[in-house]
Amino acid sequence: MRAIIPVAGVGSRLRPHTYTLPKVLLNVAGKPILGHILDKLQLQGINEATIIVGYMGHLIEEYVKSNYELKVDFVEQNERLGLGHSIWIAQHTFNTDPILIILGDTIFDVDLSDAFSQNINSLGVKQVEDPRRFGVVQMNDNYIVRLVEKPEVPPSNLALVGLYYIKNTSLLKECLSRLVSENIRTRNEYQLTDALQLMIDCGEKFTTFQVEGWYDCGKHETILSTNRYLLEHTTTDVKIDDTVIIPPVFIAPTSKISRSVIGPYATIAENAEIVDSVVKNSIVGDNAIVSASVLDQSIIGNSAVVGGTFSILNVGDSSEISKF
Repeated sequence: MRAIIPVAGVGSRLRPHTYTLPKVLLNVAGKPILGHILDKLQLQGINEATIIVGYMGHLIEEYVKSNYELKVDFVEQNERLGLGHSIWIAQHTFNTDPILIILGDTIFDVDLSDAFSQNINSLGVKQVEDPRRFGVVQMNDNYIVRLVEKPEVPPSNLALVGLYYIKNTSLLKECLSRLVSENIRTRNEYQLTDALQLMIDCGEKFTTFQVEGWYDCGKHETILSTNRYLLEHTTTDVKIDDTVIIPPVFIAPTSKISRSVIGPYATIAENAEIVDSVVKNSIVGDNAIVSASVLDQSIIGNSAVVGGTFSILNVGDSSEISKF
């Protein structure tokens, strides 16, 4: 089976970090978001992928080729015309075999074998309190009858979580091509949900599978909450002289830490340096330096320098903030 992973977005909600890195390469619990996704896919036996890139796509390609032995096709989306458009331009990379479409800003924790074993298209869903910012599913007798993208009045509280198992890829291609040829857009974009609705209107059956382990990485606060969840499920056994470690944490072996308190829920990336500081519920990027600071709910970018007494910071790559 092949995974289709669209990662062409600019990630504007995660600025300043996405000025210098694509969103999927931001560090969460010790590795890039995309790394968590690819690791999960390999555990599910998926070793072929199409990755749809755009913004700083060369960095994504370099990361994948350097860290994974996967059969990967990279497709560039030059125009941001929606998720449906991204799958449409990548259709030459998959045939009539089933595919799994997974959004690149979602880390998931679910066993997909049940969905794969069903001889039917199946979409991952989760019940949410406010489904208006998601694609929403309306069911009848265990089958999907209607899909609506970000509705003002949701027909249910079942939100699409960004996992789409498609058995009938031939019909998917036909419906995506119809969107483009007939210029069928929602909010001025070609939506995957609209193509799937066309498949349903053609008589194609869709069901759902529940995804409780769904962790969004689209905003500053959701990256930190996902970091907390992943660290809670990571074994920590780190000891550093003159430093107190409060698990769970991720501390890269190349980092340098002295006279500090690290954790809980702290990620310290490669070659980072922490001196005379308290860092909790935060992510400190590669080669960053933090000194004489108290950080909570903070993201410190790669090669950034922070010095002084602070509480909450969101510092981009290669920036310097001091309070001396």
